[in-house]
Amino acid sequence: MSELWKHSAETLAALVRSRDVSAVEVTRSALDRLAAVNPALNAVVDELPSAALAEAARIDAALARGEETGPLAGVPVTVKVNVDMAGHATTNGLRLQRDLVAETDSPVVANLRRAGAVIVGRTNTPAFSLRWFTRNSLHGATLNPHDRDLTPGGSSGGAASAVAAGIGAVAHGTDIAGSIRYPAYACGVHGLRPGLGRVPAHNFTGPDRTIGAQLTAVSGPLARRIGDLRLAFRAMSAADPRDPWWMPGPASMPPVARRAALCIAPEGMPTEPAVADALRRAAAALAAAGWDVDECEPPSFRTAARINMSLWMEEFRVAGLPKLEPEGDPDARIVAAALRAVAAKGQDPQAELIARATLLREWQLFLEEWPVLICPVSAEPPFPDLLDVAGEAEFAQVYEAQLTQVGLPALGIPGLTVAAGTPGMPMGVQLVAGRCREELLLDAGAVIEAQMPPVEPVTPFARG
Repeated sequence: MSELWKHSAETLAALVRSRDVSAVEVTRSALDRLAAVNPALNAVVDELPSAALAEAARIDAALARGEETGPLAGVPVTVKVNVDMAGHATTNGLRLQRDLVAETDSPVVANLRRAGAVIVGRTNTPAFSLRWFTRNSLHGATLNPHDRDLTPGGSSGGAASAVAAGIGAVAHGTDIAGSIRYPAYACGVHGLRPGLGRVPAHNFTGPDRTIGAQLTAVSGPLARRIGDLRLAFRAMSAADPRDPWWMPGPASMPPVARRAALCIAPEGMPTEPAVADALRRAAAALAAAGWDVDECEPPSFRTAARINMSLWMEEFRVAGLPKLEPEGDPDARIVAAALRAVAAKGQDPQAELIARATLLREWQLFLEEWPVLICPVSAEPPFPDLLDVAGEAEFAQVYEAQLTQVGLPALGIPGLTVAAGTPGMPMGVQLVAGRCREELLLDAGAVIEAQMPPVEPVTPFARG
């Protein structure tokens, strides 16, 4: 059983609960995989072998006593370094925060622990979690296991690289402008951005965030199987009163018609042929399963992106800008200036909050008629690594391609990246649904997953 690290979270949890294998065996296998591939990737920047083995032993002891250990019993996971984990620094990729050690777990980390997950390491993020690429002056660069010349995505680039390479069955990520969905896309795995308030989270190492970030930033899972996303989402979304935005999903959502809208190029988004092909294959998979799929245009992503940029950069002005020069990260300086210039073209945050209500009403009405939207994650295949800091034209190219990622968080509704690439070429499609419809997204995602090449752990740079 030396290759337990290859198995899904669902399989591992079942094996551990039945005591066919021990949590310690599973954890040792995951740690061996981490030691074998992480030096090439730098996906995990805080390795936790002793703590992980101790937690696994605790789970085995609890099972031996006949106690309940949770739905993720013994499943190796990673968490991102921008979330509080007691005893570890919440660096967010910053040298300034290398000693910002959390005393208390964030609710999302606490929920993973309560579910029986074994945290084997903490994953990399760009400075300030600000980019769709992952490099910073504290932890260095993370590479994409498919191809060292492609971005692993960001800001949850370490999370996606790790789970793609078999370091853990599930990875925790965060998303304020695509930071779960794009790394999943770039590394060829699945990633769920839950809706507003569905997964409780808060960092006690800092003050409460501005209203814009409270409305747009979420935590969620990345995994190689849609079933593992479902398992992890249910664990992550357990109640925690420390997050005032947390809300329970209804015990059962009313049924909806199996109808999906396909939009290949929202508002003229420059969608490349390879991306369009993946979208059509996803739509065909749903149609073959009995879904009614038609091409149509959803409400505006561009307005949503404008709103989100205004709210996101107001958060950065308050919490990030005072640290920008003292931190001195060259990538962060370039990207922050470019993003703030984009945000300056919008309205002030108060006006954008009013516009948000109008736009969200339009989206809710659209999703009543079309419960699932199929659209690009990005207009282009995964970018060459660090393209965003190559020049003004290159940054503009990157930003335009990320329209749907930037827009969705302003709406507070869930989005799902479903891997849809071919061997050696990571790719994906994005599904969007209404409030509290994460399970609907996962149902549709499972249909598409079944018609795509299976997502298996990647040996780093195996294709050269």
